[in-house]
Amino acid sequence: MNFQQLRIIRETARRGFNLTAVGNALFTSQSGVSKHIKDLEDEIGIELFVRRGKRLLGLTEPGREVLTMVERMLIDAANIKRLAEQYASIDAGQLTVATTHTQARYILPPVVTAFKRDYPKVHLKLHQGSPAEIAQLLVDGEADIGVATEALACAPELATFPYYTWRHAVIVPVGHPLADKKPLTLADVAEYPIITYQEGFTGRPHIDEAFAVAGVEPEIVMSALDADVIKAYVALGIGIGIVASMAFDLVRDKDIALLESDRLFPESVSRIAVRRGQYLRGFAYRFIELCSPELTEEHIAASLTADLGAGI
Repeated sequence: MNFQQLRIIRETARRGFNLTAVGNALFTSQSGVSKHIKDLEDEIGIELFVRRGKRLLGLTEPGREVLTMVERMLIDAANIKRLAEQYASIDAGQLTVATTHTQARYILPPVVTAFKRDYPKVHLKLHQGSPAEIAQLLVDGEADIGVATEALACAPELATFPYYTWRHAVIVPVGHPLADKKPLTLADVAEYPIITYQEGFTGRPHIDEAFAVAGVEPEIVMSALDADVIKAYVALGIGIGIVASMAFDLVRDKDIALLESDRLFPESVSRIAVRRGQYLRGFAYRFIELCSPELTEEHIAASLTADLGAGI
């Protein structure tokens, strides 16, 4: 048994049992992947995969149990490397933070500035993606820390922590009739074409929920991944916008106005997530603490050492 065999077992499950894709991911041939799987099965005396001819269709029952063990073994192997790096060089290395555009653009800049001041030798990699992509990057060990609103709390492999709460707000071009409408209602908003986030991004389910509860059907004419795009098209008069309130900048956004609309939409919670069982270097804990002083190393470490299958 060797680490390449373990990586192949894990990657085979991740790649939908497509051995060509596994070979490409691990820079080896399909025949080499098949041989490693067969050698491991012969060594341990059980079949790990359900087969139809030469095709793999899924995991056998013992294969599912072995995969859980393989995941833990590979996490621990990576942890040993991180532990060695921590003691070899305390203030140098790489930290990968996976997050959405909204978090990277409007929330994290002060945190990143403080972190780079404290750790100038650490290469900080900001990886932007959808909430689902962020969760998967953490589960796969390709990111150290995740910051997003949706998806993170749904993955049992992740320990998640509340970061901050926020609400959506309505934005309109300067001089728009809604600017004088007080109190503003969702029925008022629904009288105009709406531009807002794509499904699954930046609390979009809360927007849909608010309209559904009010019994109002909005006309969403455009959707986008980030607030900057939404604001640009609102300024052009394509429609009114619904964005995260922190995405509005009074100085920069001179062509649009933010309406008082906090009570129209339910509260959203952005969360910080890390992979259960993963060893985090000291500067990773510091990054999280810069986000939220309540999230100390002791608090985070206690959750990371919990059973991988435990909930948060």
